[in-house]
Amino acid sequence: MIPLAALLAGCGDNDTLPAPTVPNAVDTVTLGALVGTPITVASGFAVNTGLVRTDRSPDFDFAYNVEVGGRPVFLPRAVLGLSSTTTADPGLQARPEPFDEITRARSNGYVTEDTVPVAVGERYLVRSRVVCSLGVPVYAKIEILSFEDSTVTFQVLANRNCGYRDLVPGLPEE
Repeated sequence: MIPLAALLAGCGDNDTLPAPTVPNAVDTVTLGALVGTPITVASGFAVNTGLVRTDRSPDFDFAYNVEVGGRPVFLPRAVLGLSSTTTADPGLQARPEPFDEITRARSNGYVTEDTVPVAVGERYLVRSRVVCSLGVPVYAKIEILSFEDSTVTFQVLANRNCGYRDLVPGLPEE
């Protein structure tokens, strides 16, 4: 059996990673709030699969809600009491650079155990829960586009290739 440290060390070396097969592409996504929208509206988002109805599956990385008083927030899994048994909890990291200039995900520095207030124009890196057979998360970048009623719309570029952190359109190189 290969030790976890050896697997994680190999994730930084492209020669040991499987070839990427899923091209990165920008998409637009709308989530409804956990409270105040019909149950049939997705409130969760998973980097590896996209929209998730939280009444049907706990397999999401963060959920959206509007707090009392109207403040929109993203809720990493841990905030909702969904703990992780891995070393990389899903979370979000605010980024100051424009969406197109965010080209690579960081490994650390994600908010994993607190609500993340969001506003139009803000950008975030997203780290998923561990979903890869390599024992690592996958990554995305998002930018908040709008709020309407109890929904949030954002653009997202998700890198669904295990071990790769490039956040630019096309097949990742790193």
